[in-house]
Amino acid sequence: MGLPTLRRPSLRAVAGGLRARLVVAFLLVAALSALTTAALTFREARTAILKRTQDTAIDSLRSQVNSQVPDYSFPLTRQSQVDLSDRLAKAGRAQHWAISVRYRGGAMMPPVVGDRLIPQGLQKKVHSGIPAFQRLAVDGDPWLAIGLPVTYRESSERSGLEVYALLPLREDEANVQALVEAAQRGALPAVALAAVPALIAARGVLRPVRELRRASGKIAAGELDTRLKVTGRDELADLSLTFNDMAEALEGNVAELRRMEANSRRFAADVSHELRTPLAAMTAVVDVLDEDAATLDPDTAHAVRLISEETGKLARMVEDLMEISRFDAGAAALHLDEVDVSETVRKTLQARGWQDKVAADLPEGVRARLDPRRIDVVVANLVGNALKHGGEPVSVAVRVEGPDGGERLLIEIADRGEGIDPEVLPHVFERFFKADSARARSEGSGLGLAITLENVRLHDGTVRAANGPSGGAVFTVDLPLRHGGGGEV
Repeated sequence: MGLPTLRRPSLRAVAGGLRARLVVAFLLVAALSALTTAALTFREARTAILKRTQDTAIDSLRSQVNSQVPDYSFPLTRQSQVDLSDRLAKAGRAQHWAISVRYRGGAMMPPVVGDRLIPQGLQKKVHSGIPAFQRLAVDGDPWLAIGLPVTYRESSERSGLEVYALLPLREDEANVQALVEAAQRGALPAVALAAVPALIAARGVLRPVRELRRASGKIAAGELDTRLKVTGRDELADLSLTFNDMAEALEGNVAELRRMEANSRRFAADVSHELRTPLAAMTAVVDVLDEDAATLDPDTAHAVRLISEETGKLARMVEDLMEISRFDAGAAALHLDEVDVSETVRKTLQARGWQDKVAADLPEGVRARLDPRRIDVVVANLVGNALKHGGEPVSVAVRVEGPDGGERLLIEIADRGEGIDPEVLPHVFERFFKADSARARSEGSGLGLAITLENVRLHDGTVRAANGPSGGAVFTVDLPLRHGGGGEV
């Protein structure tokens, strides 16, 4: 018997695995750190080198101007300007600067340097009496332009003389570039060495992460008693302990919630059932009192009508609670029969006296296998909700969409009210939800649309709420169009 063949992971699986991602992330962090350090070093070094050059050049130029200008008498002649620029250029031979001067807005002396290279913005500042400097590029080489306004000796009054200097920065840029290259040479080995701890870290992290994934999958599948084996004392061990504590708390909370939910459902069902008998007796008595209300004094008649109205509301709420209890208990059954859908909707409107309030688009010949009683509840709830909270005219339309074999029955109820707040739309089918929280006491129980949703789900359909393009709310019941005889589901 031969040895079993081990299945080797594909290259794509290895590249997309957690180990590869951890190594890549570790290398990226190392590379980012090295590049950030290099960038910060470059910026600080470049700033320091250029600032030192600028300060030195400005101080040197100012010193030379202060020593040379007193040798000349004002106003300056053209020859004096040329002579001054030559003397300043010779004095700054060590800095390799080029000098131009201007007197009282005249031409630059010598004109070649100043007119071609000195930026206009810098000239404007100097002309207004503000010393200025600016870095610029000339034919790809870095230069520093400096401008100084000259004042009369022992006075702040401007003499009209402006001195400009152009200083090459090639040596400074070379020094900065050398620093950058040194930082780059140091970054590459750092990134390469980072692969070793990355592999070690990935190996140590993979095993507990796999266990955590497996345990999480079991809990998601409902196995709430799943626990992790804790080994070691590092952060991953703490994570396993935390996971176990979470799983234990979750198991306890879920059990408690299930118990409370079951008790709540049983309580609602029991209370609703116990209220039906006394409510039936109260309804009978109230009906008798209603008949004699016309013969009573006004205050008593008003009280009788109020009791009758509130008793009716309570009876409807109890019926709604009973219906919800049957849905929760899974006891709601469908009694299917093939019916004329348009006729069923029409009977719903007639039974409640809505045929004059609702515009109906009910085509003939639309037949489907439905539970007539539950469809009656769906249509009545949606139309009643539109009449009560929407705005007339309210319309009901029945239509069939989709290809043969996959046809859908659509029942659409629309009103012309203000529509539904977009923040409210996702919650309209929730139990006891009311759009206006301030109206804690209102005519409805907040269960009508929830019962509508459950009845539609029993038919394997959906119901949607939206706002129409021309205003108003639109509710659409979407059911599979099935045919056949009667039966129970």
